[in-house]
Amino acid sequence: MPRKLRVEYPGAIYHVMNRGDRREPVLGNVGAFFGEKAFRKELLEQMAERVGEYHYAEERQESGEQKARGIVSAELKRIGWTEEDLKRGRKGDAKKVRIAQRLRADTTMTLKWIAEELQMGAWTHVSNLLSRQRRKRK
Repeated sequence: MPRKLRVEYPGAIYHVMNRGDRREPVLGNVGAFFGEKAFRKELLEQMAERVGEYHYAEERQESGEQKARGIVSAELKRIGWTEEDLKRGRKGDAKKVRIAQRLRADTTMTLKWIAEELQMGAWTHVSNLLSRQRRKRK
């Protein structure tokens, strides 16, 4: 079944992708694909105007990270750990897992960020630990 046609709006900017068969990259002159320099310049100017409308995204990301760091700091204080204890503790320590659970529940930080911040190894390890905890609760 073919996909539905995209609804197009006058003056809207659309994401353009150019891929070959089997999602292989298309080699060649990308500039030729987008046309003349004047067209590219106009497109970039329009995109810059639109991005300006969403300039708070970076600030929101920063405040999310600040919130997450605050949670880590509060949890470390609650359990009586220091940053050094966090570094020396096992990757799968139950206390680290509890902090990771809280971060996942209360913030939008990625598993990769959580793994790095809590010194828990790879983000996939954190994912497995959190899944195991969810299964235990059920």
